[in-house]
Amino acid sequence: MIVYYLFINLDVTHIFEKNKIADPDLKVEASAYRENLEHGVETKRLLRSGGWIEVLDQDMKVTKVVGEKKDGVTQYTSNQLLKSLENGEDQAYFYSLTTLNAQSESEWLLLKLPREAITITINSDPFVAYFNHSLSYYVFLGVGMILLLIIVYSYWVARRIRKPLRIITLGLKQMIQGNYDTRIALYAEKEFSQIGETFNYMADVIEKTTKEKRQAEESKKRMMVDLSHDLKTPITSIQGFAQALVEGRGEDEERQKRYLSYIYNKSSQVTKLIQNMLELLKIDSPDFLLRMERQELGEFIREIIADTYGEIEQKNFVLHLNVPEEDVFLNFDAELLSSVVHNLISNALIYNPPGTHLRVEVIPLEKEVTIEIADTGVGIPEELWSTMFDPFVRGDKARTASGGTGLGLSIAMKNTEKMGGTLHLSRRKKEPTVFTIRIPK
Repeated sequence: MIVYYLFINLDVTHIFEKNKIADPDLKVEASAYRENLEHGVETKRLLRSGGWIEVLDQDMKVTKVVGEKKDGVTQYTSNQLLKSLENGEDQAYFYSLTTLNAQSESEWLLLKLPREAITITINSDPFVAYFNHSLSYYVFLGVGMILLLIIVYSYWVARRIRKPLRIITLGLKQMIQGNYDTRIALYAEKEFSQIGETFNYMADVIEKTTKEKRQAEESKKRMMVDLSHDLKTPITSIQGFAQALVEGRGEDEERQKRYLSYIYNKSSQVTKLIQNMLELLKIDSPDFLLRMERQELGEFIREIIADTYGEIEQKNFVLHLNVPEEDVFLNFDAELLSSVVHNLISNALIYNPPGTHLRVEVIPLEKEVTIEIADTGVGIPEELWSTMFDPFVRGDKARTASGGTGLGLSIAMKNTEKMGGTLHLSRRKKEPTVFTIRIPK
């Protein structure tokens, strides 16, 4: 477009024009006057045209003039002479310079000619003639160059678009086939990079959701299997002892009493299991009503310990209750938090031997309150830590009948999360089991 503009609008062919004079036989090159400076035919033509020749020494000082000098310059500087030799349109005289002697640069010939004696004509030089075409030629040339540029640019843009689109298409195909771990990397324009980031974010969400759904389904199936097992065992025992009584196999009163005691204990276990299941389902229900109130936590924990103190004494546990003397106010659901603390204390009583030290401590912090329930008992195997809060997981891997329902920690975790808190299991040097409840203020 720049070349087209220069040729059509500025007519740059004048760059190649040379200066001529009205007398076609007059030479304007200073070198043509070396041989016969004062009396030559060329000199006479120059003088008739109003020009003259100056002889300059090596200091650019005028030492001799051939013809009538029409200006008052007696010495030139290098910059002044170089500027004059450019022969700009605003100059009064045309300049041409050459050495007086071809073998020496000690003296110079300077030709001067009035500018009005010069006419401008187009040089017929073949190189200049090459550019001297009609307007339509340059129009078609410019249009052709523009079309070529459009085609090349379009092809380049198409390639840059086609490659990221192909990567995105392949990624989508992988996602459709169920490969949700697919991620794409795009090194292209900002818009394509944003599409790639959005695709990867979408893939992360889908993969996470799918994984959670799969885990939920597996957990649901495992829960049903475990529930069936845990219900079947005590019910089978109840049926066996009841059948023995019906058939009259409990002849003496002591045996009948023992059978009835078995039936009562197993039925209580079934009842407790059903209650825990109902509590677990109630927590997950969308109709569950959370009753968060700002209450004093220290007195609340003391009341819970008072309720369970009989069991603690019966198991010969050593209790350490650390509650601050000052009031500790916190937003919590009394029923849920009571269930959490009761479950954790109950687990400690079930799985640890007599003489175990049980510590219950309230630690107020700046943004949250921490409740620690720790014991010095047998501890929980580390291989169970990752699944400890899943339903039907017990501290005893053998799933013996002496254990709990396996739902206590799962219920405690869900209750704590409902209140916006966290429940964490850790261990310390003298306390192999430390449950930490954190609830924001």
